[in-house]
Amino acid sequence: MNKVFSSYGRYYDIIYADKDYEKECDFLEEIFQKYSKFETRSILDGGCGTGGHAIPLAKRGYEVTGVDFSEEMIGVAREKASKNGSNIDFNLMDLRKLHLNKKFDACISMFTVVGYIVENEDVEKVFRNIRKHLKPHSLFLFDFWYGPAVLHIRPSSRIKIAKKDDMQVIRFAEPRLNTLLHLCEVKYSLIVTRKKKIIDEAEETHRVRYFFPKEIQHFLEETEFRLLGLCPFLNLEAEPTENDWDVMGIAQAV
Repeated sequence: MNKVFSSYGRYYDIIYADKDYEKECDFLEEIFQKYSKFETRSILDGGCGTGGHAIPLAKRGYEVTGVDFSEEMIGVAREKASKNGSNIDFNLMDLRKLHLNKKFDACISMFTVVGYIVENEDVEKVFRNIRKHLKPHSLFLFDFWYGPAVLHIRPSSRIKIAKKDDMQVIRFAEPRLNTLLHLCEVKYSLIVTRKKKIIDEAEETHRVRYFFPKEIQHFLEETEFRLLGLCPFLNLEAEPTENDWDVMGIAQAV
C-alpha cells in the first residue's frame, strides 16, 4: 500500500461530509443478521480511516477496534471518538503487519480499503492476517471496485467542492486506467481556501486496484475464507452488474 492519506487525510471528513455512514452501518447490520452464525459483538475495522463506521457502530453497542496506517486519519479518529465519548481502540498499524492478540466476531474493511492493496502477495498477507484475528465462522465484509463495471463505465476526470464553515476544499481527480495491472491511478489535487484565500495546496496519487469475482474468490479461499456472496453496495438482495462500480464482498472464516 502506498503512503497516501497524509495531506488528503487532513481534509478527508470535509470532502466526504455527504457520505451516509449511518446508512452504511444499517447495511452492515443487515448482513450480520442474514449471514452471521452467532451474535456479532466485537468488530475489527480494518482500514478505519477517521472512524466513520467505527464510531456509529460503537454507539450502537458494538465493541470496535480500529486499525489504519495513516497517522493523520488515526489522529482525527481518536479526537472524534474522544469528543463524543466513544470507547474505541484505534491503532496505527499496517494491515500487512496486523498483530493485536485478539479475535473478533467480525471484520469490516470499508470504502475500498482492499483496493489500496495492489499486489497479489499483499492481498493474501492482509486477508491471512485478518483471518488470524477472527473466530471460526466470523464474517469478513469488504467493498471493492468491481472490475466489470470499471471497464464498462470507465473512470473520468472529476471536480468536487466541499465546504465547512468558512473553509472550502476543491478536489480535482485525474484518473489513469492500467488494464494490464487492474489499476486505476488517481491524481488528486487539493486547493483549500478560507474566506476566499488559499491556505493550503496538496497533491497525492492513489493507486486503486479493481477486482473480478474469481480473483476475490481465489484470494479468500487461499486465506481460509469462504465467499458467501457478492452484492451491489447497499443492496443485499441484488447481484452485481457492469453498472455497479462498488460491490460488497461477504466472506466467512472457515
